[in-house]
Amino acid sequence: MGIEDQFSYVASLLGDKARAAMLWSLLDGKAYTATELAVCADISRQSASNHLSKLIDAEFLVVEKQGRHRYYRLANERIAQVIESMASLIPDKQVKTIHTEPKSQKIAYARTCYDHLAGEIAVKITTSLVEQKIIQPIGKEYNITDFGNEWFKELGINTEKLKLKKRSFARKCLDWTERKHHLAGALGAALLETMLEKDWIRKKQNTREVLITPLGMKKINEKFKMNGFL
Repeated sequence: MGIEDQFSYVASLLGDKARAAMLWSLLDGKAYTATELAVCADISRQSASNHLSKLIDAEFLVVEKQGRHRYYRLANERIAQVIESMASLIPDKQVKTIHTEPKSQKIAYARTCYDHLAGEIAVKITTSLVEQKIIQPIGKEYNITDFGNEWFKELGINTEKLKLKKRSFARKCLDWTERKHHLAGALGAALLETMLEKDWIRKKQNTREVLITPLGMKKINEKFKMNGFL
């Protein structure tokens, strides 16, 4: 199969409405059963199983068995990056309507993108990290400064340990609602995890939406020099 045929095959997998709905649901980084994904895609359980088999064969998803159940999740962060990046192709005029719809405004403001923070708040935080010279944009990545290593250490994040992981350390991720970059990779994941542990933010059940706690409003404004943004 030539490269054109391979690309066409991948595009066809992503272009199917049901599979696209399931992949979009899996962007929260969780694992779901075929029944749960069938509900997300509004299709039958049997149809969902057929779609999931194709996505597994293409190495978009992995499946884990636990007891009698099988749980499906995205194979890796690269798959999540592709899906999120594709959303950035949505025309600007349609994205602008998202910011005006009450149900979508909260998602556009703060949400998870696989294992890191996304939305307006994430872009603001990343901009602050760059302006404070904690990280520096280098091509498609971010480089952490000596000051940045100490800054994250005070936050409870060991950056040297993160660099040893078999994944990108600090990667730019194009935010599809803001059309600007936010922080992803191992560092972005660690930052989200730390903010959750400190109860600065909380995940809202059954959605990618993230809630900022009163403590979080205070600490995020202080730590990221938001100047009352929250």
